[in-house]
Amino acid sequence: MLKWFGLSVIIIILDQWSKLSVTAAMQLYESIQIMPYFNLTYVRNEGAAFSFLSDAGGWQRWLFAGLASIISIMITVWIVRLKKQELLLAVALSLVLGGAIGNLIDRVAYGYVIDFLDVYYEDKHWPAFNVADSAICVGVFLMLLENFGIGSAEKET
Repeated sequence: MLKWFGLSVIIIILDQWSKLSVTAAMQLYESIQIMPYFNLTYVRNEGAAFSFLSDAGGWQRWLFAGLASIISIMITVWIVRLKKQELLLAVALSLVLGGAIGNLIDRVAYGYVIDFLDVYYEDKHWPAFNVADSAICVGVFLMLLENFGIGSAEKET
């Protein structure tokens, strides 16, 4: 069980380190092309995914922080209750937990989430995201795979 929380801690450290590096090296809204279709672009997201409620006046900071806290507690309990053979689900939940806490730290400390990964095609940009968001997406994808039976231990008949 500790290794799964260790994975979450690694995600939190990578997330916070990357955000601190971006804020130290870049100005807000500055963009650096890394390769075609990918930039580092420093932005602040006061809302949720896709900047949902970003212009709501500030109350959303505490709503999203509260939701992230509750979800993190629920995921922690879920991880503790996992069976030894539920490896894929454990990895998935650990990634989601690390990502949720990474973004929670930003929300509580700054009132917004620092985003900087900018994927685009021509003039169409996907909303900027960060390491925490990436961990959450990969974790949810792994949960879907596990839900479809991929990575599950063989059931005894």
